[in-house]
Amino acid sequence: MLPIAVDAMGGDNAPGEIVAGARRAQEDHGIPVLLVGRPEDLTDVGDLEVIEASEVIAMDAEPGASVRRMKDSSLVRAAEAVRDGRASAMVSAGNTGATMASALLRMGRISGVARPAIATLLPTPGSTPTVLLDSGANAECSPEWLVQFGQMGAVFARDRLGIERPRVALLSIGEEPGKGSPLVKEAYAALSAAEFVGAEFIGNVEGRDLLTDAVDVIVTDGFTGNVALKTAEGALKALMTALLTAMAGRPEALAAAEVLSPELDDLYREFHPDTYGGAMLLGVRGVCIISHGSTGATAMANAILTGAEMVRADVVGHLTEAVAVGS
Repeated sequence: MLPIAVDAMGGDNAPGEIVAGARRAQEDHGIPVLLVGRPEDLTDVGDLEVIEASEVIAMDAEPGASVRRMKDSSLVRAAEAVRDGRASAMVSAGNTGATMASALLRMGRISGVARPAIATLLPTPGSTPTVLLDSGANAECSPEWLVQFGQMGAVFARDRLGIERPRVALLSIGEEPGKGSPLVKEAYAALSAAEFVGAEFIGNVEGRDLLTDAVDVIVTDGFTGNVALKTAEGALKALMTALLTAMAGRPEALAAAEVLSPELDDLYREFHPDTYGGAMLLGVRGVCIISHGSTGATAMANAILTGAEMVRADVVGHLTEAVAVGS
């Protein structure tokens, strides 16, 4: 497999934690990695190859303008490595909008895709994670776009999670077809009439279904999806903090915590974002993994592993086929 191009300069903990995660992916898991960034800022790279890039797009920079202006940025060079056949995928924990713009402008869009979407995994206790998309790429959407998100999300659920026949649903304020905004009502009708390859549309789901096994793929616009994602993350963090605080409150509780610690450790890992590494941008002609801005070495290593898995699964090829059928 061709190497995974990693934006070594992107993220709050770059470049140190990014390089550490990249080394872990290559040395411990055998995934070849290309680091992209300023060579003078990259230390302890070991045997990792470095592609020089003199510019860095800041986390708060305007995405489109920055990508067009900063042609020698680490993000742009990482996307070009995929485009030029030097790398099989790109991974970045940097500016999300700029990561999307770099992938879209340099790799290009899959033929027939109206808008790329970000697919994020939501943990489901005791079951397979749920795919949420769009989780931030498109604040405003049309019903036709949501149909395509459902088709692409089903492909991702099969390739990433091994779900044989994914159940696709639309996020709304009620299960009934008549519930929701005008967009949601129109999207419900469009999804009901759409053709899904190896998947099925099961109707509406509500916010309470996000972390359950009631559905495999949840479709929504990027504004609603991002709010739902951040709300779920905040709720899980608050719950884990409250649980740990309660167990440290009294000697009896602390003794119980020692007995339960193996189960709690598993639960913590299942809920922690680092376990999944990052989200995938669906709809571009290449694998693009977007990691959280606070990504550390563990999350970066897992993001690189995810990128490698999606390359091996030929998810881009499967997305291309699904979009063609659904057009």
